[in-house]
Amino acid sequence: MQSSIFSEEHELFRETVRRFFREAVEPFSAEWERKEQVPRELWLQAGELGLLCPSIPETYGGAGGDFLYNVIVAEEIGYAIGGGSVAFSAHSDIVAYYLLGHAAEELKQEWLPKMVTGECLTSIAMTEPGAGSDLKAIKTRAVRDGDHYVLNGAKTFITNGLDADLVVVACKTNPEAGAKGISLIAVDTRLPGFRRGKTLEKIGQRASGTVELFFDDLRVPQQCLLGEEGAGFAIMMEELPRERLNIAIRAHTSALRAYEETVSYVKQRSVFDQAVFDFQTCKHALAEINTDLAVGRAFLDQCLSQMLRNTLTPEAAAMAKLWLAEMEWRSLDRCLQLHGGYGYMMEYPIARLFVDARSRRIYGGSSEIMREFVARKI
Repeated sequence: MQSSIFSEEHELFRETVRRFFREAVEPFSAEWERKEQVPRELWLQAGELGLLCPSIPETYGGAGGDFLYNVIVAEEIGYAIGGGSVAFSAHSDIVAYYLLGHAAEELKQEWLPKMVTGECLTSIAMTEPGAGSDLKAIKTRAVRDGDHYVLNGAKTFITNGLDADLVVVACKTNPEAGAKGISLIAVDTRLPGFRRGKTLEKIGQRASGTVELFFDDLRVPQQCLLGEEGAGFAIMMEELPRERLNIAIRAHTSALRAYEETVSYVKQRSVFDQAVFDFQTCKHALAEINTDLAVGRAFLDQCLSQMLRNTLTPEAAAMAKLWLAEMEWRSLDRCLQLHGGYGYMMEYPIARLFVDARSRRIYGGSSEIMREFVARKI
């Protein structure tokens, strides 16, 4: 399952990333999950190592690498036990690209260098209590008032929202215009009128700082608008393929880690005086998972090659998210089953991988929405 798209320089970078997650994340992630928060110091450590926003140009403090450096970080997040709680991807792979591609130069100069170092944490606020995968249904409103927008509304399920210094908010600037009435505004969370709700208690990824956000007559300078007024939906549609591919990447390496943990476990665990691995039903289950991982790797490499050439279609990204997220869940369920009762214990890696994986069939567009999206092009 070795990928052919990474260079020697990429793999050297991977060694740094994997060591970071082995030494700075895995030993502490269970404690962070109990506290439901990742320490800010971890972001600063990641920034020092160049793990945040590695593809941001040097002009804005980044390393100017290609997108594959982001991919490597995403892969190692998926592979790490407890990595699901470390929400670097929302910061580096979503918000950074929204700013880089659509923000005013002044905004880029102010925020991107601090995002690279980890001094500034970011999140994106799309989902609302009454609007999930259907982005056109959002109700958060931004009304123009002189050289400001006045923002009112609420968002929910916002990853990194607990600690975010900057939030990209999807809002309606023209409610009568449908999708063409949606805009994106970058909100400094120090502004009056911004407040955070409770930390939401999740079954997995418990330390990712997922909260409700509220905007009460919050005044945002006009220059914080991303792109043009009314262009928000088009921007989100343009950026969503990258987000969905990123989710697929993490799903693959999560399934890979579960597979490796399970192979190790069943070769050591004995039932009826023989290793669990020696039962045909176990071997066949692992053979199917191994095959799925190989197929998934090949499809991901194809999609990543297209991404690098700017030819990845929204439908292909949706297919990747759909297939890899479903494959991950199917594989993790079988791996947990092969652990028997111990698989149900949170002290075992497979249990933590299992609960962290469940959301990947939902966020970024649920599997049901992905099927609908792909079907529209048939």
